[in-house]
Amino acid sequence: MSGFNELGINEALCQKLAALGITEPSAVQKQVIPQIMAGKNVIFQSATGSGKTFAFLLPLLQKIEAEPNPTKAVRLVIVSPTFELASQLKQAASSVSGLKCGLFIGGAPLKRQIDALKERPAIVVGTVSRLLELCRLKKLKIESAAALILDEADRLASKEIAEETAELIGLFGEKTQTIACSATITKKTQKFLEDARFSKAQDGGARSGLATVPEAGFETILLPLEDVLREKIEHWAFFAERRDKIDLTRSILRAMESKKTLVFTSRADQVENICQKLKFKKIDCAALTAKIKNQERQAVLAHFKSGKCPVLITSDLSSRGLDIPDIDCVIQCDFPPDEDFFVHRSGRTARAGKSGVNIVIGDEWELRKLAALEKKLKIIVHPKVLYKGKVCEPAQAERK
Repeated sequence: MSGFNELGINEALCQKLAALGITEPSAVQKQVIPQIMAGKNVIFQSATGSGKTFAFLLPLLQKIEAEPNPTKAVRLVIVSPTFELASQLKQAASSVSGLKCGLFIGGAPLKRQIDALKERPAIVVGTVSRLLELCRLKKLKIESAAALILDEADRLASKEIAEETAELIGLFGEKTQTIACSATITKKTQKFLEDARFSKAQDGGARSGLATVPEAGFETILLPLEDVLREKIEHWAFFAERRDKIDLTRSILRAMESKKTLVFTSRADQVENICQKLKFKKIDCAALTAKIKNQERQAVLAHFKSGKCPVLITSDLSSRGLDIPDIDCVIQCDFPPDEDFFVHRSGRTARAGKSGVNIVIGDEWELRKLAALEKKLKIIVHPKVLYKGKVCEPAQAERK
């Protein structure tokens, strides 16, 4: 009997997990699965790479697989802020369930997705805007869904898409079980979700059909963030003025000889520029931007995941939900806009119990901001310099 059996997960799902190399539940799974199994609405916070996806998928899939669905209605709706995360969530659901699962994201042909809905998927995964568009067109009916999952909930609550997120949430029936999760859950996000989901009693909302009806309000589970940041990730800081950052990035990449490095910039319009300049310096790399078509996006990610392309440059738009194994180094070409971005960027490495290096390249102002964040997050940031093509401590370079 595996640890998942002890949490109430049936043998069929446990065997599918075992085939994926997963035999024992993580800390977040131990806490979250029983609450979802009990039918509660849950908001939970857990570090990146800690197993959040299966924490919500396993109990919900077990419930809907056991329930009759003669009308072939949509049973689970999983909402993501980004194309990449939505695609990964769909893959995760399909890896442990035989239920029909559909992916609905912006950038893909709308007509093709409307046709996909005619196949009556039990599980719908998608980005906010596209799901809302399909609902407005009355092509996607979600009122009686058994459960709504909001992944990377803090991003879904951000000012850019909060209005659309709230409208989509408001379309679900009163009895739909609601789960929200992220690596960072703030009080502001919690209030947004409470207001969007429970501020109005939805009279006449269709019943979900769940054996246990969730009560209004969320059960909140907040696992500490600092452990992964402190124990699994080594934090380095390099000084550079803005004009020198790309050259320094190139030098760091050559010195590190990392097998898989993710490079971040806060400015989306700089992603392609950084990529082109690195390529000119003979660095094998690729750019991931919001402008490229979905097919090209998937190809870029596939090459990076496989290791064929060792360096991927992107903006904060894609720092959310990128679940790519074995990233051993993250380089932040600038200090992120806020603490949450720093946590999400850093968390692309050291996933699933592994270790990694997080490098911040900053000017004087940015490194002062990093020093303040170092104290707040209780991490240790090691100053580094390059000397004769090697990474070393400043004092070592001076002695040499």
